[in-house]
Amino acid sequence: MRWKHLPIVAFDTETTGLQPFAGDRIIEFAAVVLQLDDDGNTIEQSRHSWLVNPQIPIPRKVTEITGIADGDVAGAPRFYEIAPEVFDLLKDSIAVAHNFPFDMAFLSKELSDADLHWPEPLAEVDTVDVSMQSNPEARSHKLGDVCKRLGIVLEDAHRATNDAEACGRVFLELARRADVSDDLQQMLSWARAIGRPPEGSPIGPNDEGRVVFLDGKYEGQPVGEHPLHLAWMARARVRGPHGWTWRYSESTREWAQRWLAVRGAGRHRPNPKSFRSEDWVLDPCIAGERDRGIRT
Repeated sequence: MRWKHLPIVAFDTETTGLQPFAGDRIIEFAAVVLQLDDDGNTIEQSRHSWLVNPQIPIPRKVTEITGIADGDVAGAPRFYEIAPEVFDLLKDSIAVAHNFPFDMAFLSKELSDADLHWPEPLAEVDTVDVSMQSNPEARSHKLGDVCKRLGIVLEDAHRATNDAEACGRVFLELARRADVSDDLQQMLSWARAIGRPPEGSPIGPNDEGRVVFLDGKYEGQPVGEHPLHLAWMARARVRGPHGWTWRYSESTREWAQRWLAVRGAGRHRPNPKSFRSEDWVLDPCIAGERDRGIRT
């Protein structure tokens, strides 16, 4: 599959705080959809953004940082009203975000409350990870700093549409500099990103589009509910007449290992952002950077 011919949906959220499972809510969602030509140049762009009524007060610090106040969202839709549109935007896309786990956690919670699920995009690209791989010597991987390094303009940071567009531009520029081929699997490997399971795998989407186990004792259950079984699949062997062989194909094992590396082994970390304006909605990077001497 050729990824440059798929919609690239860079998205961002603004929220009342940092804890989606402790009552914080989305107050703004934005997505910028980029369509590319064969050479990877943007030929079409569309913006989608909503202010969202969180039904709880917006903290003063959040208003200072984002400019979004209670009065701005008083007449805005609640998230469940826009949830189907958000789901459709992401479901068959190359989904891109800066600090993907943070935004995904909020969206997954809000979508679940609207009786929907995470839409399992064709790819989930975190530009924090890509930046860290592309520029391991950099002192910061915050979105604003990454944009400066790449010569990308980021105006009015901390508003979802502007951050989303800048994130999409970062992804495309890093892919251009790395000369990533127009092959989805190669792009996923380069970005260390999660995509759909390979065809013929015992893991795949069900009728609702959720990635589930297709056989075995967890048949029909979402992969995310059984990461230990997924880890077993990545290492399982069987003994035959010619010795031990892998139980599952190389492509299945690689997918399982990448899923675990991104979601099951700490990448979906508790977000350590502070309420300092320079940190809000920008990347705090993953735990362990302090050990490597990288300052955030």
